[in-house]
Amino acid sequence: MTTFDEILKDMTFDFFGSGEHKIEMESLFSNKDGMLLDIRSKEEHESLEIKLQHHIPVLWIPIDEIPDRHAEIPRDKTIGIFCTAGTRSAIVYAYLLTKGFERVRIAPSSYEALTKLVMPGKLYKTITERRVAQSKE
Repeated sequence: MTTFDEILKDMTFDFFGSGEHKIEMESLFSNKDGMLLDIRSKEEHESLEIKLQHHIPVLWIPIDEIPDRHAEIPRDKTIGIFCTAGTRSAIVYAYLLTKGFERVRIAPSSYEALTKLVMPGKLYKTITERRVAQSKE
């Protein structure tokens, strides 16, 4: 297990400058083993549930439940952490690093980043590409 002190010491200018702590939604969606970790509150989730069933799996665990439920987060997937302002994503990102998660990243924190990828043209392209890929299997 990595301590929070060790995590902070690794967060140098080079670390943030390289952008290795974040992932763009398009990259996450195109990643075959990508998963969106939605850490918004119950109230936010009840107001707007994010499914993305034609794109990537979504795991919803509110930030206050992460300490008790982090074992549900797969370690063999690229995890994009999502909230609506970025603060909670950054906190959960650092927390999961202390728990040994190596494939976690901070996803863009806006609904717009999600919705622009599910517009009809992009959704159609995604579904068509999946059908072609499945027909070749």
